[in-house]
Amino acid sequence: MVVRRSAGLLVFRTSGGRLEVLVAHMGGPYWAARDAGAWTVPKGEYADDETALAAARREFTEELGLPVPDGEPVPLGEARQAGGKVVAAWAVEGDLDPALVVPGTFTMEWPRGSGVTRTFPEVDRVAWCTPEEAAERLVAGQRVFVERLAEHLRGRGAP
Repeated sequence: MVVRRSAGLLVFRTSGGRLEVLVAHMGGPYWAARDAGAWTVPKGEYADDETALAAARREFTEELGLPVPDGEPVPLGEARQAGGKVVAAWAVEGDLDPALVVPGTFTMEWPRGSGVTRTFPEVDRVAWCTPEEAAERLVAGQRVFVERLAEHLRGRGAP
């Protein structure tokens, strides 16, 4: 069995002394009416000829249309999602305006079985969230990345 692998970047900042993370609502018709559990760390799949960190940086730019913040990447490890995909993530400190996001797109047959191919945004909105808000919004398999980031920051004396 081939394990699908993705890599992503969790951008974070402190605002008013509180930690905030940048998360993205998944685009496309399946996720359109959902909120809880329908958000993600900007990420994407990669092949064996690319490192996970390089893929995370590439996917961030492809999905959000913005450059990766200059902060030093902090490894957050891997997590297995419900569908079996293994996601590796890094945290990067930075600040960006969600209004500047120009998402990449993907195509799929929609409605299924119709023979009609449509184009959808990879993500349809991006927001800064507290860790508590992110825990409600993120897909279950990615919530651990916010927890690991908070632990890392507590270890260096940050909020």
